[in-house]
Amino acid sequence: MRCLVLGASGFIGRHLVTSLTTLGHQVIAYSGHFNKKNLIDGENANIEYVTGDFSNENRWGDLLTGVQVCYHLISTTVPKSSNDDPVADVAGNIIGTLNFLEAARKKNIRIVFTSSGGTIYGRINSDSIEENHATDPLCSYGITKLTIEKYLLLYHELHGVRSVILRIANPYGEGQQPDSIQGAVAVFMGRVLRGHTIDIWGDGSVIRDYIYVQDVVRSMIAASEYGGRLNVFNIGSGGGVSLLELLGMIEQVTAKKADIIFHPSRSFDVPINVLNITKAQNELGWTPQVSMIDGLKKTVTWMQEKLDDTILQNAHHSTL
Repeated sequence: MRCLVLGASGFIGRHLVTSLTTLGHQVIAYSGHFNKKNLIDGENANIEYVTGDFSNENRWGDLLTGVQVCYHLISTTVPKSSNDDPVADVAGNIIGTLNFLEAARKKNIRIVFTSSGGTIYGRINSDSIEENHATDPLCSYGITKLTIEKYLLLYHELHGVRSVILRIANPYGEGQQPDSIQGAVAVFMGRVLRGHTIDIWGDGSVIRDYIYVQDVVRSMIAASEYGGRLNVFNIGSGGGVSLLELLGMIEQVTAKKADIIFHPSRSFDVPINVLNITKAQNELGWTPQVSMIDGLKKTVTWMQEKLDDTILQNAHHSTL
Protein backbone atom coordinates (compact mmCIF):
# COMPACT_ATOMS: atom_id res chain seq x y z
CA MET A 1 0.00 0.00 0.00
CA ARG A 2 1.16 3.54 -0.75
CA CYS A 3 0.90 5.95 2.20
CA LEU A 4 1.49 9.67 2.61
CA VAL A 5 2.70 10.82 6.04
CA LEU A 6 2.36 14.57 6.62
CA GLY A 7 4.72 15.57 9.40
CA ALA A 8 7.02 12.60 8.87
CA SER A 9 10.05 14.16 10.54
CA GLY A 10 8.25 14.72 13.84
CA PHE A 11 8.37 12.51 16.91
CA ILE A 12 5.33 10.36 16.11
CA GLY A 13 5.84 10.65 12.36
CA ARG A 14 9.26 9.00 12.44
CA HIS A 15 7.93 6.06 14.42
CA LEU A 16 4.93 5.75 12.08
CA VAL A 17 7.05 5.74 8.92
CA THR A 18 9.34 3.07 10.37
CA SER A 19 6.36 0.88 11.30
CA LEU A 20 4.70 1.32 7.90
CA THR A 21 7.86 0.35 6.00
CA THR A 22 8.37 -2.62 8.32
CA LEU A 23 4.89 -3.76 7.30
CA GLY A 24 5.95 -3.51 3.66
CA HIS A 25 4.18 -0.28 2.70
CA GLN A 26 5.55 2.40 0.37
CA VAL A 27 5.74 5.76 2.17
CA ILE A 28 5.90 9.35 0.96
CA ALA A 29 7.45 11.11 3.96
CA TYR A 30 6.46 14.80 3.82
CA SER A 31 7.94 17.45 6.11
CA GLY A 32 9.01 21.06 6.22
CA HIS A 33 12.60 19.88 6.54
CA PHE A 34 14.74 16.77 6.79
CA ASN A 35 18.27 16.54 8.13
CA LYS A 36 20.60 13.90 9.52
CA LYS A 37 18.82 13.98 12.87
CA ASN A 38 15.29 13.48 11.57
CA LEU A 39 15.83 11.24 8.55
CA ILE A 40 13.77 8.19 9.37
CA ASP A 41 15.69 5.31 7.87
CA GLY A 42 18.50 6.63 5.71
CA GLU A 43 18.22 5.51 2.10
CA ASN A 44 15.35 3.05 2.57
CA ALA A 45 13.97 2.30 -0.90
CA ASN A 46 10.42 2.22 0.48
CA ILE A 47 10.61 5.86 1.64
CA GLU A 48 10.34 8.87 -0.65
CA TYR A 49 11.35 12.06 1.15
CA VAL A 50 9.47 15.22 0.14
CA THR A 51 10.19 18.65 1.60
CA GLY A 52 7.60 21.38 1.31
CA ASP A 53 5.76 24.32 2.84
CA PHE A 54 2.47 22.81 4.01
CA SER A 55 0.65 26.14 4.14
CA ASN A 56 1.50 26.90 0.48
CA GLU A 57 1.86 23.44 -1.02
CA ASN A 58 0.71 23.29 -4.67
CA ARG A 59 1.80 19.76 -5.59
CA TRP A 60 -1.03 17.84 -3.97
CA GLY A 61 -2.27 16.37 -7.23
CA ASP A 62 1.09 14.70 -7.83
CA LEU A 63 1.75 13.81 -4.19
CA LEU A 64 -1.60 12.05 -3.81
CA THR A 65 -1.32 9.98 -6.99
CA GLY A 66 -1.60 6.31 -6.08
CA VAL A 67 -1.92 7.03 -2.36
CA GLN A 68 -4.46 4.93 -0.44
CA VAL A 69 -3.98 6.36 3.06
CA CYS A 70 -2.81 9.76 4.27
CA TYR A 71 -1.71 10.22 7.88
CA HIS A 72 -2.09 13.90 8.78
CA LEU A 73 0.24 14.63 11.70
CA ILE A 74 1.69 17.91 10.55
CA SER A 75 1.42 21.03 12.72
CA THR A 76 3.34 24.28 12.52
CA THR A 77 2.69 25.22 16.17
CA VAL A 78 2.66 23.71 19.65
CA PRO A 79 0.20 24.44 22.48
CA LYS A 80 2.54 26.67 24.49
CA SER A 81 3.40 29.05 21.66
CA SER A 82 0.25 28.91 19.52
CA ASN A 83 -1.38 31.90 21.23
CA ASP A 84 1.62 34.08 20.37
CA ASP A 85 0.58 34.25 16.70
CA PRO A 86 -2.90 32.83 16.02
CA VAL A 87 -2.83 34.23 12.48
CA ALA A 88 0.22 32.12 11.65
CA ASP A 89 -1.43 29.14 13.35
CA VAL A 90 -4.50 29.44 11.14
CA ALA A 91 -2.52 30.13 7.96
CA GLY A 92 -0.08 27.31 8.53
CA ASN A 93 -2.50 24.63 9.63
CA ILE A 94 -6.13 25.30 8.68
CA ILE A 95 -5.44 26.84 5.26
CA GLY A 96 -2.84 24.19 4.53
CA THR A 97 -5.29 21.44 5.45
CA LEU A 98 -8.07 22.93 3.31
CA ASN A 99 -5.75 23.05 0.30
CA PHE A 100 -4.89 19.42 0.95
CA LEU A 101 -8.57 18.43 1.32
CA GLU A 102 -9.53 20.12 -1.93
CA ALA A 103 -7.11 17.79 -3.72
CA ALA A 104 -7.89 14.74 -1.56
CA ARG A 105 -11.64 14.94 -2.26
CA LYS A 106 -10.91 14.12 -5.90
CA LYS A 107 -9.07 10.95 -4.91
CA ASN A 108 -10.20 7.78 -3.15
CA ILE A 109 -8.06 8.37 -0.08
CA ARG A 110 -8.59 7.53 3.58
CA ILE A 111 -7.31 10.17 6.03
CA VAL A 112 -6.14 9.52 9.58
CA PHE A 113 -5.84 12.81 11.49
CA THR A 114 -4.02 13.22 14.79
CA SER A 115 -5.99 15.67 16.89
CA SER A 116 -5.21 16.65 20.47
CA GLY A 117 -6.94 14.96 23.38
CA GLY A 118 -4.98 17.19 25.71
CA THR A 119 -6.16 20.56 24.37
CA ILE A 120 -9.48 20.39 22.52
CA TYR A 121 -11.64 19.54 25.55
CA GLY A 122 -10.48 22.53 27.61
CA ARG A 123 -11.73 22.63 31.19
CA ILE A 124 -12.94 19.19 32.17
CA ASN A 125 -16.01 18.21 34.18
CA SER A 126 -15.21 14.49 34.23
CA ASP A 127 -12.42 12.24 35.51
CA SER A 128 -12.67 10.20 32.30
CA ILE A 129 -13.32 12.19 29.13
CA GLU A 130 -15.49 10.59 26.46
CA GLU A 131 -15.55 11.73 22.85
CA ASN A 132 -18.92 13.45 23.32
CA HIS A 133 -17.59 15.68 26.10
CA ALA A 134 -17.94 19.41 25.38
CA THR A 135 -15.02 20.88 23.44
CA ASP A 136 -13.77 24.25 24.65
CA PRO A 137 -10.05 24.61 23.84
CA LEU A 138 -8.08 27.23 25.75
CA CYS A 139 -5.29 27.76 23.21
CA SER A 140 -5.05 28.44 19.50
CA TYR A 141 -3.45 25.03 18.93
CA GLY A 142 -6.55 23.29 20.31
CA ILE A 143 -8.90 25.57 18.37
CA THR A 144 -7.00 24.77 15.17
CA LYS A 145 -7.11 21.03 15.80
CA LEU A 146 -10.84 21.17 16.50
CA THR A 147 -11.44 23.29 13.38
CA ILE A 148 -9.62 20.75 11.23
CA GLU A 149 -11.77 18.02 12.78
CA LYS A 150 -14.90 19.94 11.74
CA TYR A 151 -13.65 20.41 8.19
CA LEU A 152 -12.87 16.70 7.91
CA LEU A 153 -16.43 15.91 8.96
CA LEU A 154 -17.75 18.53 6.52
CA TYR A 155 -15.76 17.09 3.62
CA HIS A 156 -17.12 13.66 4.47
CA GLU A 157 -20.69 14.99 4.31
CA LEU A 158 -20.15 17.04 1.14
CA HIS A 159 -17.70 14.90 -0.81
CA GLY A 160 -17.55 11.49 0.85
CA VAL A 161 -13.96 11.97 2.03
CA ARG A 162 -13.24 9.16 4.49
CA SER A 163 -11.43 10.18 7.65
CA VAL A 164 -10.76 8.91 11.15
CA ILE A 165 -9.89 11.43 13.86
CA LEU A 166 -7.69 10.34 16.75
CA ARG A 167 -7.66 12.58 19.82
CA ILE A 168 -4.30 11.60 21.25
CA ALA A 169 -3.21 12.07 24.86
CA ASN A 170 0.41 12.96 25.76
CA PRO A 171 2.75 10.72 23.75
CA TYR A 172 6.24 9.85 24.94
CA GLY A 173 9.02 7.44 24.02
CA GLU A 174 12.27 7.05 22.15
CA GLY A 175 13.09 9.99 19.92
CA GLN A 176 11.27 12.65 21.93
CA GLN A 177 13.83 15.38 22.51
CA PRO A 178 14.59 16.71 26.02
CA ASP A 179 15.29 20.19 24.67
CA SER A 180 11.78 20.60 23.28
CA ILE A 181 9.23 23.07 24.67
CA GLN A 182 6.68 20.30 25.05
CA GLY A 183 6.67 16.69 26.19
CA ALA A 184 6.87 16.45 29.99
CA VAL A 185 8.36 12.95 30.00
CA ALA A 186 11.35 13.76 27.79
CA VAL A 187 11.96 17.19 29.32
CA PHE A 188 11.78 15.89 32.89
CA MET A 189 13.89 12.83 32.10
CA GLY A 190 16.55 14.90 30.38
CA ARG A 191 16.80 17.26 33.33
CA VAL A 192 16.93 14.46 35.89
CA LEU A 193 19.71 12.73 33.95
CA ARG A 194 21.74 15.97 33.93
CA GLY A 195 20.95 16.93 37.50
CA HIS A 196 19.10 20.11 36.52
CA THR A 197 16.20 21.61 38.44
CA ILE A 198 12.56 21.09 37.47
CA ASP A 199 9.92 23.75 38.13
CA ILE A 200 6.45 22.57 39.18
CA TRP A 201 3.56 25.03 39.24
CA GLY A 202 1.29 24.01 42.11
CA ASP A 203 1.75 20.97 44.30
CA GLY A 204 2.37 18.45 41.52
CA SER A 205 -1.11 16.93 41.74
CA VAL A 206 -2.05 17.87 38.14
CA ILE A 207 -3.01 14.63 36.39
CA ARG A 208 -2.36 13.86 32.75
CA ASP A 209 -2.74 10.86 30.44
CA TYR A 210 0.56 9.62 28.96
CA ILE A 211 0.77 7.06 26.16
CA TYR A 212 3.78 5.26 24.72
CA VAL A 213 4.52 6.26 21.13
CA GLN A 214 4.34 2.76 19.65
CA ASP A 215 0.87 2.35 21.13
CA VAL A 216 -0.08 5.57 19.32
CA VAL A 217 1.33 4.23 16.05
CA ARG A 218 -0.62 1.00 16.39
CA SER A 219 -3.82 3.00 16.90
CA MET A 220 -3.12 4.98 13.72
CA ILE A 221 -2.58 1.86 11.64
CA ALA A 222 -5.74 0.32 13.14
CA ALA A 223 -7.65 3.51 12.25
CA SER A 224 -6.46 3.29 8.64
CA GLU A 225 -8.06 -0.16 8.41
CA TYR A 226 -11.29 0.74 10.22
CA GLY A 227 -14.48 0.33 8.23
CA GLY A 228 -17.09 1.19 10.84
CA ARG A 229 -19.41 4.16 11.15
CA LEU A 230 -17.65 6.11 13.93
CA ASN A 231 -14.95 8.62 13.10
CA VAL A 232 -13.67 10.20 16.34
CA PHE A 233 -11.67 8.23 18.91
CA ASN A 234 -9.75 9.04 22.07
CA ILE A 235 -6.29 7.46 22.17
CA GLY A 236 -4.71 7.32 25.61
CA SER A 237 -3.43 4.96 28.26
CA GLY A 238 -6.76 4.53 30.01
CA GLY A 239 -5.44 6.07 33.23
CA GLY A 240 -3.94 9.22 34.69
CA VAL A 241 -0.61 10.03 36.34
CA SER A 242 0.15 13.11 38.46
CA LEU A 243 3.30 15.13 37.85
CA LEU A 244 4.76 13.92 41.15
CA GLU A 245 3.97 10.30 40.26
CA LEU A 246 5.61 10.80 36.87
CA LEU A 247 8.73 12.24 38.47
CA GLY A 248 8.80 9.36 40.94
CA MET A 249 8.78 6.85 38.09
CA ILE A 250 11.48 8.80 36.25
CA GLU A 251 13.58 8.71 39.42
CA GLN A 252 13.05 4.96 39.52
CA VAL A 253 14.16 4.26 35.94
CA THR A 254 17.07 6.73 36.00
CA ALA A 255 18.21 5.87 39.54
CA LYS A 256 18.60 9.62 40.08
CA LYS A 257 16.81 12.09 42.34
CA ALA A 258 14.75 14.90 40.82
CA ASP A 259 15.55 18.41 42.07
CA ILE A 260 12.10 20.01 42.16
CA ILE A 261 11.28 23.69 42.72
CA PHE A 262 7.62 24.35 43.53
CA HIS A 263 5.85 27.58 42.49
CA PRO A 264 2.29 28.90 43.05
CA SER A 265 -0.31 27.20 40.87
CA ARG A 266 -1.54 28.87 37.68
CA SER A 267 -5.23 29.54 37.07
CA PHE A 268 -5.17 28.18 33.51
CA ASP A 269 -3.76 24.75 34.42
CA VAL A 270 -6.46 22.09 34.05
CA PRO A 271 -6.33 19.84 37.17
CA ILE A 272 -7.03 16.58 35.34
CA ASN A 273 -7.16 15.31 31.77
CA VAL A 274 -7.64 11.57 31.28
CA LEU A 275 -9.21 10.13 28.12
CA ASN A 276 -11.80 7.37 28.05
CA ILE A 277 -10.60 4.92 25.37
CA THR A 278 -13.51 2.46 25.41
CA LYS A 279 -14.69 3.34 21.89
CA ALA A 280 -11.23 2.82 20.39
CA GLN A 281 -10.94 -0.51 22.17
CA ASN A 282 -14.35 -1.69 20.98
CA GLU A 283 -14.33 -0.28 17.44
CA LEU A 284 -10.67 -0.30 16.39
CA GLY A 285 -9.75 -3.49 18.22
CA TRP A 286 -6.89 -1.52 19.76
CA THR A 287 -5.68 -1.23 23.31
CA PRO A 288 -2.43 0.16 24.75
CA GLN A 289 0.11 -2.58 25.39
CA VAL A 290 3.02 -0.81 27.07
CA SER A 291 2.72 0.17 30.73
CA MET A 292 4.01 3.53 31.90
CA ILE A 293 6.98 2.09 33.76
CA ASP A 294 7.96 -0.16 30.84
CA GLY A 295 7.65 2.74 28.42
CA LEU A 296 9.85 4.89 30.64
CA LYS A 297 12.46 2.13 30.80
CA LYS A 298 12.54 1.98 27.00
CA THR A 299 12.77 5.76 26.82
CA VAL A 300 15.61 6.15 29.31
CA THR A 301 17.60 3.38 27.62
CA TRP A 302 17.32 5.25 24.31
CA MET A 303 18.09 8.62 25.89
CA GLN A 304 21.19 7.35 27.65
CA GLU A 305 22.49 5.45 24.62
CA LYS A 306 21.57 7.69 21.69
CA LEU A 307 21.55 11.29 22.84
CA ASP A 308 24.95 12.94 22.94
CA ASP A 309 26.01 15.00 25.91
CA THR A 310 25.55 18.27 24.02
CA ILE A 311 21.82 17.72 23.56
CA LEU A 312 21.34 16.86 27.22
CA GLN A 313 23.48 19.81 28.32
CA ASN A 314 21.24 22.12 26.29
CA ALA A 315 17.95 20.87 27.77
CA HIS A 316 16.02 24.05 28.59
CA HIS A 317 14.94 24.98 32.11
CA SER A 318 11.65 23.11 32.52
CA THR A 319 8.49 24.97 33.56
CA LEU A 320 5.80 22.33 33.37
